[in-house]
Amino acid sequence: MFGYYLELAVRSLKRSRGLTVLMVFAIGFGVAASMTTYSVFRAVSGDPIPWKSSRLFVPQIDAWGPRKGREVADLQQALTYTDAMALMRDHRAKLQSPLYMIAPAIMPTRAGEHPVNVTGHAVSSEFFPMVEAPFAHGAGWTTDDDRRRAAVAVISERLNRKLFAGQDSVGRTIRIAGKDYRVVGVLGDWNPQPRYYDIYNSNGFSTDRDDIFIPFDRAIDAAVTRDGSNSCYVVPKDTGFEGLKKSSCVWVPYMLQLDDAAAVASFRRYLHDYAGEQQQAGRFNWPPNVRLSDIPTFLVSEEVAPRDTKISLIVAIGLLVVCLVNTVGLLLAKFLRRSGEIGIRRALGAPRRAIYAQFLTEAGIVGLAGGVLGLVLTGLGVLAMGWLLPRHIAALARLDMPLLLLTLAVAVASTILAALYPTLRASQVQPAWQLKSN
Repeated sequence: MFGYYLELAVRSLKRSRGLTVLMVFAIGFGVAASMTTYSVFRAVSGDPIPWKSSRLFVPQIDAWGPRKGREVADLQQALTYTDAMALMRDHRAKLQSPLYMIAPAIMPTRAGEHPVNVTGHAVSSEFFPMVEAPFAHGAGWTTDDDRRRAAVAVISERLNRKLFAGQDSVGRTIRIAGKDYRVVGVLGDWNPQPRYYDIYNSNGFSTDRDDIFIPFDRAIDAAVTRDGSNSCYVVPKDTGFEGLKKSSCVWVPYMLQLDDAAAVASFRRYLHDYAGEQQQAGRFNWPPNVRLSDIPTFLVSEEVAPRDTKISLIVAIGLLVVCLVNTVGLLLAKFLRRSGEIGIRRALGAPRRAIYAQFLTEAGIVGLAGGVLGLVLTGLGVLAMGWLLPRHIAALARLDMPLLLLTLAVAVASTILAALYPTLRASQVQPAWQLKSN
């Protein structure tokens, strides 16, 4: 019977081509607007490491205290060097790592080539298993390397192609900021968005990949220049790293792994007790003000997803609803105009469910055609996002297979939903009235 209903639907749509085209365009534009904005919203609000994000935490310690114009609960995203080193020394988490952003120059391995400017992070050895970074060659360095402040490095696959033509470069030497480092690992394709391990320096998103990772303490000793942010309530007396290390400036993002509720509760107590000890020692003159947030909670609290994307998504969904309301009116007019046909079919014995099936099939064809148009318009919309949003945000939107399938599904489902009321009205046509009037 479906083939019969399909044939009737095609005939009906051909008889009123103008109305059909109008409905297809209404559905196509509404779906394209919602799916384009959804592609951006999905990218900026997604969980960057869903299988583990609930076990990764960001500790925050109030290093400045309450002051004029500042709420007590307003905590900094990063830690002071003093607090970060204390947490590393006590090591109450399963895995943990301080980090800071670097942008050194790397001297080429072949004569006649120019230095390569890269960005990366100074981290501890526990960073790589904590974030489960994929390795194409080798692995991260060891805790013994951290302790010895060894001159070792992990590089990206992209940098490996530039320096070593993509070969296995483990054991090779590269010159970073004037010092030789031994490559111990080459990362695979890895650039999580949002960049959850360093919201402080990236504001959540960065199109630039991290090409180099070196040990945190080694980077401090070698004075590898920071490329990230630092926030100072009081300007340090000394310049450079020595001044930052002694100051109350926050510039060290910190992340740790806690595997169960007991470990989380224990670390929260430790964090509170640590702040209390700093108060007793005279370093803080305010009550302990700390927070321990898992990655999803931290991303929400820091409003990593731009508010513009949420507003745009709501507006786009509103546009889709308007298009569907218009489609309801068009379908209602189209179906009721065929009351005579419906009356004859009902008089000849067609049940109401046959009318339902015929008209919903017709609506499904309109929805499918609108979905195909929506796919084309969504692709154009994704390409045009750079005109409406910041480039680093717009670059995250992509047209992939899940989005294509979702676009078609939304178009067909929404059109069938819009057709329910017109179909109900059409099925209630009284055959006797239509036969008398015709």
